[in-house]
Formats: sequence, C-alpha cells, structure tokens
Amino acid sequence: MSVHPSSAGRLASPRLVLAAILTTQLMLVLDATIVNVALPDIQESLGFTPTGLSWVMNAYTLAFGGLLLLGARAGDILGRRRVLITGVGLFTLASFVGGFSQSPGQLLSARAVQGVGAALAAPSGLALLMARFPEGRERTRAIGYYSAVSIGGSALGLIAGGMLTQWVSWRWVLFVNVPIGIALVILARAVLPETPRHRGRFDLMGAATSTIGMTSLVYGFVRAATEGWTDPGTVAAFTIGALLLAAFVLVELRAEAPITPLRLFADRQRSAVTVARLLLVAGMMGMFFFLTQFLQDVLGYSPLATGVAFLPLTLMLFVMSRVSATLMPRLGMRSLMVGGLTLSTAGLLILSQISADSGYVAVLVPLLLFGTGNGLAFVPLTAAGLAGVAPQDAGAASGLVNVSQQVGGSLGLAILVTVATSGATNATPTGSTAEQIAQHAFVVGADRAFLVSALFIAATVLLLALTVRPHRSTAPATGASVVTPADERDLALVD
Repeated sequence: MSVHPSSAGRLASPRLVLAAILTTQLMLVLDATIVNVALPDIQESLGFTPTGLSWVMNAYTLAFGGLLLLGARAGDILGRRRVLITGVGLFTLASFVGGFSQSPGQLLSARAVQGVGAALAAPSGLALLMARFPEGRERTRAIGYYSAVSIGGSALGLIAGGMLTQWVSWRWVLFVNVPIGIALVILARAVLPETPRHRGRFDLMGAATSTIGMTSLVYGFVRAATEGWTDPGTVAAFTIGALLLAAFVLVELRAEAPITPLRLFADRQRSAVTVARLLLVAGMMGMFFFLTQFLQDVLGYSPLATGVAFLPLTLMLFVMSRVSATLMPRLGMRSLMVGGLTLSTAGLLILSQISADSGYVAVLVPLLLFGTGNGLAFVPLTAAGLAGVAPQDAGAASGLVNVSQQVGGSLGLAILVTVATSGATNATPTGSTAEQIAQHAFVVGADRAFLVSALFIAATVLLLALTVRPHRSTAPATGASVVTPADERDLALVD
C-alpha cells in the first residue's frame, strides 16, 4: 500500500510515527481493562446488578470488535490517517461524557460510543504501521513494540485504574482519556502520513449483521445466567444471533466490497491463529474480571492495592515478549506459542483452586505463569496472523487481529459470567455471617470460571499444535501465504 506523497507526515521521523501509532493502540487496549478495578465502585455508585456489571466491559468490546472491520474498510476508502483521527476524537468525546454518567444506561451508551471510536482508530493504526515500515527488520521491530503494547496495555490498565479510583474517583478512569486523546489528535495530524483515497462502497449490511448478531449471542449468555437456558428471551437471543451471523457469511460471499474478504481464511494457519487469539483473550479477560473482584471483595484489597497486585503479570508480559523474539529463530513460532500457552493454562488451573481463605501467594504464582506464557506467545501469534498478507488486504487483516481480540473478550466474559453465576447459585452455604456466605458463593463461581478459562486456553494450545506449520516449512501447492524460515529469522530481530 502506498503513502500519499503530499501527506503531512511524509518527513516525520519513524520514531514519531511509531510513537503516535503505539500511543493510539495503548489508549484503546488499556480502556478495555482500566475500568476493571473500578467495577465495585461503579456498581455501588450507579446501581448495577452483578450480571449487568459485565456490560460495562462488553458494551465497549462488542462495539469495538463488531465494527472493527468496517473501520478498516473506512480507512481504505477515506484515508487511514483521517479515519484514525476521527476515531480518536470520538473516543475522547465519549470518555468525557461518560465520566459524568448518572445511571447505568448513560455509562453503557458512552462505553459503546467509545467502542465505535476505537473501531475506527485501531485498524488504521496497525495498517499505517505496516505501510510505514517495510517487510524485514524494521517491520519486525515495530510489530514487536506493537505486540508489547497490546499485551501490556491490558495489565497496565488495571494498575492505572486502581490509582485513579482510589486517589480521585472511578469517573477518572474515563476522564483520563481526554488530555491523552487531545494530544494524540495533534500528534497524529503532525506526523502520520495520509494514504490515498480509494473508490468503494461500505459494507453496511455486513457490519450490521455481524455486530448485532454477536451482541445478541452475548446477551443470550448473560441472560441465561439469571433467567435460565430455556427462558424464551434467552432462546430468542441465541436464535437471532445465529441467524444474523449466518446472514453475515452470505452477505460477505456476495458483497462487492466485503468488510471481511473470505480469501483471508484460505490460509489454514491464519484461520487457526485468528480462532486461537479469540480463545486466548476469552480466558484472559475472564481472569481479569473475576480476579479483580476477588482481591477487593474477598481479600479486602483497596483499588490501588488491587492494581499493584497485578504488577507481576505486567512485568512478565513485557519481559517475556522480548525474550520470545530472541528464542524464535531457534525454537520457531509454533513451539513458543504452544509452550507459552501451556504455562498460561497451568496458571489458570492453579487459580481455579483458590478459596476465601487463600492469600496473595495463591494468586501470585498463577499471575507469574500466565504472564510468562502469554508473553512468550503473543509476538509470534500476532506475526503469524499478519504474515504474507497482500497490500490490498492490509486493512482487513489488521482488523481481524483486533476483532478476534475484542470479540473473544466479549464472548468469553459472557460465557464465564454465566458459569460463575450458576456456580455461585448452586454453592452450598458456608460461613457464620451473610458476608462470609456471599464470599464463599462468589469464590465457588469464580473457581468454575477460572476452570473454564483454562479450558479455553488448553483448546488454543491443541489448535495451534495441530495447525501451525513447523519451524522449517514450505509453501503449500495452493499458493497460500506462509511464514518461511527467513521470515522467522527476521522476526528474531525484535529487540
């Protein structure tokens, strides 16, 4: 993909370009978890129900994931710098309005609009990165930083959310985006190159069927937690979701300019990596959601202490993502992904054994294992998902990377909330006070959710082991893109 020669950012330093793209990604990824630590305060302040509280996360991730591919298409047609700046501006405005919310409906609306802004900005940022940094050492280094920001941003959000909630107010987990967003718009206008506009149509039907269909599925899981699987509303939600997602596939097969070119799935490895990322984030977001509440509601940690409690995870994510690149030429991408996610699975299995009497050590060991495993796996997972993509599909491919992450978080959290609610409801009452009984019920439900999270990631390990090509691979007869040994050596240059 070419960059417009008269763009404002044509002479900008590569470091400034990378800084603008990474800051955008950090703000968007961080926002998926920064509200996590504030959830107990939000629930008390605005009157959310326990199951309704999950929508504070899902309203953002569903809009983000559901509209990402449309956002990628918008960047192709309208120019990626223009779309990125528009998305950041919308995200910033929604953050400002959401900070003043006085009811659950107002907050959820603001979170959804934040997701729309993120859907516009994220794919354009990654596509600009791929266009600005050519294949080889420069792109590999840039993708390494991008991956580190993507995996570390979620954990950093927990720490930042704890500080803001305890020192100021939960509302500042939204307000904090305003000065960052304004500065980012100024920086992006100054340094990012614009891409040429292309004639084309927006696949609005594809965007509508995929977004509404996925939202309906998530609603079905959340409703099942309180109303049961045979409830007419639950059944209707699942039915509508399945029909709309089937319609989405049919629309994409016939659309003149689909938001999801189905040829991207012709490569079996890319398809498997996309599903693997979805399953991985499904387990990861559930861990953040329930462990945050366990630390505050059961162990009695303050919001700040809760954020700091996740610091070992954050450190291991950053450190091991860098180590991953140095090991890749010797071990290959498949070995790192499978080995790393096996450690993550072990961490969640240990976490599923915690009780109301557990101390922080029972949490620390799983956090270290999970951070180590995900840090080893995320860089090769991202690289494998983007390897060999044709320039005309760069926007759609980068959109798919983010879609699998956001949709995985939404669906995973909805399923895990259902599992946890069922476990808590059926838990045998234990304790001498109402608070102890409630804590025991929550822990029983959380343990079941952690176990299912472990199953998600174990399924990811099996999928990658069976489908990702070995270190020394050759191109298949179909001509589908592969990651060659030379590509893998280039990936090792991330440092």
